[in-house]
Amino acid sequence: MKTSGRLWLSLLLGAALGLGTLVGPAAAQGKDPLIFAAASLKNALDEIAGQWQRQSGKKAVISYAASNTLIKQIEAGAPADIFISADLDWMDYGQQKNLIKPDTRVNLLGNRLVLIAPKDSTLRLNIQPGLDLAGALRGGRLAMGNVEAVPAGKYGKAALEKLGAWDGVKDKIAQTENVRAALLLVARGEAPLGLVYQTDATSDPNVKIVGTFPENTHPPIIYPIALTRESSNPDAVALLNFIRSPAARAAFERQGFTVLEPGGQRS
Repeated sequence: MKTSGRLWLSLLLGAALGLGTLVGPAAAQGKDPLIFAAASLKNALDEIAGQWQRQSGKKAVISYAASNTLIKQIEAGAPADIFISADLDWMDYGQQKNLIKPDTRVNLLGNRLVLIAPKDSTLRLNIQPGLDLAGALRGGRLAMGNVEAVPAGKYGKAALEKLGAWDGVKDKIAQTENVRAALLLVARGEAPLGLVYQTDATSDPNVKIVGTFPENTHPPIIYPIALTRESSNPDAVALLNFIRSPAARAAFERQGFTVLEPGGQRS
């Protein structure tokens, strides 16, 4: 059974976490295409939506949250037109549940996983096997997305396990609802270290990257995009094509994403 419109809207607003979610009457009526996008995409996708509006005269409405939260809202009946996940697992979930149109699914972007500290930190870590991350925390907590559900948290846990550092920090983690919330904890000085995407780190002048995780320590970070099964908005097709176009590529690359070629290969 579909969740009522009032309930999905309440869930959507509750998940926004101050990330700039915009849900208005026009979106609810299906007049503007509604994108559900991973929180780490905010800066780039806001810019791209602005470009699309200037070129087409049409508005895109965007909700940012953790990928797991967004796909569960779609499953509950939220009328999203486009879903962009920060990992393959949650897009796979959407496909298995018949929530997306598989023929529109492509791997859009790649990213890197980094360790951040407040901007005035003098710490620098060589991220390799034997990493003493617990010592680097100096009694503080490591901010990262929920390690069982949020893609950045799942990638992070996998990397720390691979490096042999997980057992030392697993009881010292401040788990957050999405990656941007982890970024905020470090930017505010409420956590000495955080584990986020490279693109998140470069978006906030109040943090600095103190180490980059080798790509072989975690599954490839891939952002797939697809139209949702229930979408019937023709503007959503045009918007998805624009997001995949060369016109949007520069905005993604300015934020540090790797744009993937057809077939999911890095360009």
